[in-house]
Amino acid sequence: MNGKLYLVATPIGNLEDITLRALKILKEVDIIAAEDTRQTLKLLNHYEISKPLISYYRHNEDIKSEILISKLLDGKNIAIVTDAGTPGISDPGEEIVKEAIKNNIEIIPIPGACALINGLIASGLNTKEFVFYGFLPMNKKNRKIKLEEISKENKTVILYEAPHKIENTLTDLLNYLGDVDCVIARELTKIHEEISRGKISEMIEKYKEPKGEFIILLNLNKQKIENNYEELTLEEHYKMYEEKGLEKREIIKQIAKDRNVAKNEIYQYFIKK
Repeated sequence: MNGKLYLVATPIGNLEDITLRALKILKEVDIIAAEDTRQTLKLLNHYEISKPLISYYRHNEDIKSEILISKLLDGKNIAIVTDAGTPGISDPGEEIVKEAIKNNIEIIPIPGACALINGLIASGLNTKEFVFYGFLPMNKKNRKIKLEEISKENKTVILYEAPHKIENTLTDLLNYLGDVDCVIARELTKIHEEISRGKISEMIEKYKEPKGEFIILLNLNKQKIENNYEELTLEEHYKMYEEKGLEKREIIKQIAKDRNVAKNEIYQYFIKK
């Protein structure tokens, strides 16, 4: 009988941010495959868990995936963990999941911390629609293609970045997107946790000599919508919200807010129609 593959989310900073279920699984599995065994050992020691560890990181995924699949087929239960957060999200995990599917091995996600989600919910930006781009490519050609792709988005955009690259990345974003609203979440759940809000240009000035891991959130949705309002007639604007199921009173209130005018002005316009 095949073993089970568990994708276990671990804390992104504060060691208390781990679920009871995650701890139970880590205690029960036969093997833990870790992005950095030294980092994972700190977590396991903190919770007095002793298990065989196998190194499983980005540059050995292909080779180690074969080894892990072989052990799963032999009936061993294996947990995949990364240094912090959820496996497979800008971290190792994706490749072994694909191989496990090919081999009819059961995959069980164990939910927990995810930096991009924590950054998003605390950002104050639109959470209804968002897109995650991870780390931008280092290759100049690929980077340019990705930046041009981002410039066409009309929703909240989320990126990861390392401290020594944050200034260059923000400068590139400023050049491609303009000085849009930006939120920087740094060192989430850690002692020096910080969430900063402002324009991209302000973030460039603020983070000249930064420390910690960064989440960049860009308010492209707001920027595109505000520009479009000026191009809509009041009737088109009204119909847009009517099609979303809003009542007349709610529509008038929202139009007034979008256009930054008094509600009575919009109300009088439609009374006369």
